[in-house]
Amino acid sequence: MGFIRTDDGVRLFYRDWGGEEGARPILFVSSWSLTSDAWAYQMAPLSEQGCRCIAFDRRGHGRSDESRSGYGFDRLADDIAALMDGLDLRDVTLVGHSMATGEIVRYLTRHGAGRVKGVVMVGTITPLMAKTDDNPDGVDPASFETFRSEQLLRDFPKWLGDNIDPFVNEETTAEMKGWVTGMALQSSLKALLECHRAITSADFREELPAIAVPTLVVNGDRDVTTPLSLARRTVALMPNAALSLYEGAPHGLFLTNRDRFNAELLAFARG
Repeated sequence: MGFIRTDDGVRLFYRDWGGEEGARPILFVSSWSLTSDAWAYQMAPLSEQGCRCIAFDRRGHGRSDESRSGYGFDRLADDIAALMDGLDLRDVTLVGHSMATGEIVRYLTRHGAGRVKGVVMVGTITPLMAKTDDNPDGVDPASFETFRSEQLLRDFPKWLGDNIDPFVNEETTAEMKGWVTGMALQSSLKALLECHRAITSADFREELPAIAVPTLVVNGDRDVTTPLSLARRTVALMPNAALSLYEGAPHGLFLTNRDRFNAELLAFARG
């Protein structure tokens, strides 16, 4: 474990587990509000199988520093670059959940794919979440603003408690739910606000066709946060992407369907 310092002085906490000699690294990027801890049930078993597994806390999340600004996708993509360059990672499989899928896309279009072997996008926010004239199936931006003003900025802990059940499934224990919500409560409210604005306004439609690295897009058909339609549209725009559909799986499928996901991720990373 340690810290990487970005060019604007922010310290990013990271953890680096396992790895046989010459093992290709897997870099995990967590979703909005969650931290590197979220990937523990991937990193621990995969590192036991010889993979080098790395994850970090986004700025303003977990143990990483806050910053006055820098929560847009350009800056967050540069933070991924700072970690990749600082650790000199090569032939990397980039794995992102939810918000992190946008960060990975922006990293690739901003910094290139020279260090990247492949990408896994879980519960993707791409291509575009907001409703616009040319995206009529999106969510009304007013709904996002209502969430920010009436829930995030009024009682975020209550919102977490009310919304943890759709994130997981009926078999998920109360203790596991508490672990996930506890992670979210480690994050800066300022960071959550600014990141949510970025998530709900970013448009990746022009970037996705430029990404040629092998990409696996993973989505559950019971995902109420990022519905399956987003995953299908993302795959349609990318030249080298495939969809892996998890029937009955929610947004947090990397926890609820971890055995299948871990096996699929391992095969993809070693392929």
